[in-house]
Order: sequence, then structure tokens, then C-alpha cells
Amino acid sequence: MVSVDNSSEDRQKLITDNRKAFHDYHVLETWEAGIVLLGTEVKAIREGRVNLRDSFARLDKGEAWLFNVHISPYSHSGYAHHDERRQRKLLLHRHQIQKLTGRVTEKGLTLVPLKMYFKNGCVKVLIALAKGKQLHDKRETIRRREIDRETRAALKSRERS
Repeated sequence: MVSVDNSSEDRQKLITDNRKAFHDYHVLETWEAGIVLLGTEVKAIREGRVNLRDSFARLDKGEAWLFNVHISPYSHSGYAHHDERRQRKLLLHRHQIQKLTGRVTEKGLTLVPLKMYFKNGCVKVLIALAKGKQLHDKRETIRRREIDRETRAALKSRERS
């Protein structure tokens, strides 16, 4: 009998991702951050009631904050409710925040959450330093994606025959 040691392996379960961010921004760097949540928020997240669309992060007075993340109310809550779009604190090391502060002051750079996931029982957010795409960049990305899709389809049909 072979035993498998899962303690050293980081178990991750994806909760939600922000696909629109990849369409709207060029991702330059990513960081993993913890997030300060209420109990009803964690329970709602376990039910998958989270939306990262149109959310962003901001640095203020040496702290990182996550804005506009929609966490719906927990379905079985009694009297305890949380504000669905409240600002939530991100947990980062001081040196990471200082590095981000220096980079965000550059023109056109912003912090965007890409994914929210469970890692060893804790909710983590993958935030990215991103630069906004222009309209022609978005069109080019769509065009490239369609060409790749057509190429894969052609190769697949050629393999069958």
C-alpha cells in the first residue's frame, strides 16, 4: 500500500475568475493576497456567490483595499447580513505594498483581481498589476483568438481523415 502525502501539496479550489480583465488589460505582474472577510461572506463564497467583474484594488495609506467585489448574501443567514459591495482589506506584506505603490504611480497602471480561490482552507485573491488595452488592442486579441480556433479546427479535421 502506497501512502500519498498531501500536506506539502498546496490544494487550490477555484471560486471565480475575472475573464473580462484579460480582455480589458495587459497583465504585467501578479501577486497572491489574503482577504479580510466576515463569516457570512465566507459561507456565501463557499456557495459560489461571488462576482469579480468591474472590481479593482487600490492602495491607501500603506494598505491595499479591494473595491466593487459583489458577494451575494448567504442563503441560510438569519439576522447577520453583510453589505454586498463593501470594500475589503487585502493582506499583503509591507514590502509588496511598497513595491506596488511605486508601480501604480506610473501612468496607466492599475490593480485588478484575476481569480479568487481557496488555498488550504483560506480565501486568496490573485491580483495583477495591469495596463489598460486600447480598442485596437482588444480587436487584435479577438482576431488572434479566432485565427487560433480556426487553425485548431483545421488540424483536428485533418487528423480525422
